[in-house]
Amino acid sequence: MLRGHEEPRREWQSALSGDRLHHAWLFTGKAGLGKSGFAENAARALVGAGAGEGSHPDIHYITHPPKDDAEDRKRADGKPFDKARSIRIAQIRAMQERLNTRPTLGDRRVIIIDPADDLERNAANALLKSLEEPPRGTYFILISHSPARLLPTIRSRCRTLRFPALPDAEIARLLDERQPGLDPAERDAAVAAANGAPGAALAFLALDLGEPAAVMRAIMADGDPNFIDRGRLAEAIGARPDRERLRAVLDLARAQMIAGIDTVDSAQAQRRIDVHQALVQLTGEFASYNYDPGLLAMEIGSLLARAGQASDRVYG
Repeated sequence: MLRGHEEPRREWQSALSGDRLHHAWLFTGKAGLGKSGFAENAARALVGAGAGEGSHPDIHYITHPPKDDAEDRKRADGKPFDKARSIRIAQIRAMQERLNTRPTLGDRRVIIIDPADDLERNAANALLKSLEEPPRGTYFILISHSPARLLPTIRSRCRTLRFPALPDAEIARLLDERQPGLDPAERDAAVAAANGAPGAALAFLALDLGEPAAVMRAIMADGDPNFIDRGRLAEAIGARPDRERLRAVLDLARAQMIAGIDTVDSAQAQRRIDVHQALVQLTGEFASYNYDPGLLAMEIGSLLARAGQASDRVYG
């Protein structure tokens, strides 16, 4: 379990010790804070399972499925597989069918949806019916990196548990413990890219995002008037990156917008805020549509150029 869970753990334990535990929870905070691991441990405690005992029949974990039958066969064979862009209504319907039966080993079951942000619209509407009339002994944990993307009616039926970002010094200590001997410059780059999320720092290192981060900083510094750095960014991302790497690149770009925003003048700060909002929208579209990696890199680069100190000729 990652650091920074002291306050969420206190709030969760307080709720457990109360007279009646709310049936639906929304775990919120930026990606990389360890919400999924916390949810799994919380679910195991609810059904009376010990930590590290393998899967449990009364804990149902719903996330992105394989994108097609071929990828499903890869999963069945234990091979890496490509995931669908969203959580589908068929998965929610299958879960609801299981709710018509009693829990297998006790009187409680837990449904974890990770991330609930990526529910298809029809899937979200179907889930809402279960949240409105939950079977006795059924608890829902919805994990969300961007709660604004959820239906307001879903948010209103959940009790929110917020996970805070960590200070840079704490993330640096975590990286030193996890990867002894890590180059200090690489560690500092990972910490800066994480923007308070230790999981993002670990992903930065695992996905080798140092070069894309350096190119992003160059674009922000000079605006890339000749479009050279945007091409470099596409090369640094790779010709055929998987969705995990592309999502990490989008997370990295958003982090670049926020880093050091309190040290720039008000005009540039406003440009960064506007670009951050555009990157949030692009991230949402990326979850729903099939973007060409090269075009996505150019779009990210153009947005970064808008936020740069120098004027970019595309935007005047």
